[in-house]
Amino acid sequence: MTSWLSPSKLKTFEEFAAQWAVAAPGQGCVAVPEFGNGPLAQPISVEGRLLPNRFAMHPMEGWDATENGEPSEFTMRRWRHFGRSGAALIWGGEAYAVVPEGRANPRQLCRHPQADNAGTLALLRAQVLAGRVEANCGDEPFLLGLQLTHSGRFAVPQIGKPRPRPAQRHPLLEQRYPTHANAELISDAELDDLILAYAATAKLAWNAGFDFVDLKACHGYLVHDLLGAHDRAGCYGGSFANRSRFLRMLVESVRSECMGLGIGVRLSAFDRVPHETDPTTRLGHPMNHGTPWRHSFGVDQKQPSKADFSEPVELVRNLERMDVRLWNVSAGSPYWCPHAQRPAVFPPSDGYQPPHDPLQDVAALFAAAAAVRRAAPGLTVVSTGATYLQEWLPHVVEAQIASGNCDFVGLGRMLLSDPDYPRRYLREGRTERRLLCRTFSECTTAPREGRISGCYPLDPLYREQKKAP
Repeated sequence: MTSWLSPSKLKTFEEFAAQWAVAAPGQGCVAVPEFGNGPLAQPISVEGRLLPNRFAMHPMEGWDATENGEPSEFTMRRWRHFGRSGAALIWGGEAYAVVPEGRANPRQLCRHPQADNAGTLALLRAQVLAGRVEANCGDEPFLLGLQLTHSGRFAVPQIGKPRPRPAQRHPLLEQRYPTHANAELISDAELDDLILAYAATAKLAWNAGFDFVDLKACHGYLVHDLLGAHDRAGCYGGSFANRSRFLRMLVESVRSECMGLGIGVRLSAFDRVPHETDPTTRLGHPMNHGTPWRHSFGVDQKQPSKADFSEPVELVRNLERMDVRLWNVSAGSPYWCPHAQRPAVFPPSDGYQPPHDPLQDVAALFAAAAAVRRAAPGLTVVSTGATYLQEWLPHVVEAQIASGNCDFVGLGRMLLSDPDYPRRYLREGRTERRLLCRTFSECTTAPREGRISGCYPLDPLYREQKKAP
């Protein structure tokens, strides 16, 4: 039995505020949200453009593209919904692999030698614009980005054929995933080639009219893996300067190809030791590990259950000097500590029960965004983790924006269940309870079972897919 209640079970503000105060000491919340007259409706200047609200659309990983990495009808519908949301900052739409072998799943969007890559990106942008016209916000300024990725140790470019390209030896992940133990580390020469692939993909996005690219550095994928590669030999591992070299070189390469293109980074600003399921309680707990723990980024090596923001802050400041001003702050990895970056009541099919009140993880994510914001006040910072708040999301995120802990509240799963959430919040001053994401994790479980990813509990299109033979 848990000693905490899901936000949906808390019937009064006083009940929620008491539980939030325990989970997030000092972070605060507002008793009466202002909705369209409040902090999330305040304009902000970003990349030279005055944006009308503080909602950001998180990038997510798609599972419904074609074999050649081109969009399907499901992909295009989702991007149309991104535009329809009214969010002023559409951060990446979804992950776009820079090479086919870097896909996290065989149906992920990617730059492919046999595809019309330029046409694909133009089509996706057109869907966003069409959605904004549908929502009567076509004349409002917004920013559209594309998240560029290589999945590294979690690359699965073909069905049933993982092709991991880890950046470091990782004893716990090699214990959990035998293919990692047998995989050859990605070489320095391969990384050099990938720098060119990132730049070429960024140029495609720039030519298609995207405003910025996100150099994905989170969730256990290649760049994040490199940032934690303390024991890797060569010029891309060991010292902090070496571990951050690849990301810095990506920035330089994109700048050289696309002088007018904005650059952002979605960063796992802290990590957790890989977790596993306790066979008795079904709760998640850390796998047995030694110290110092030298396989993560943003943790205290002597006490790896604790975040250490010294290196993430140094990275942010270094890249700020390279004019990287857009930061989306996340944590950990959905593969080994999903509770840290995707707080939920119900785990995915291959997950575990939350080890503690997930509000603690929401608070930790907000604290990470605030740490980045304090380190470099001139940057634009997007927070993560708000979906778990459910009914109480307005009460917390208005306080976060008003206090200056972040500039935008980022939403991912919530906009799968309710694509109109930001627009309704701002224009009608309300949320739609029946459409709130309840963190059932079906959007994660579905791909584990060979289905496309979507909101099966609340989106009729996906419910029908579930019924199909």
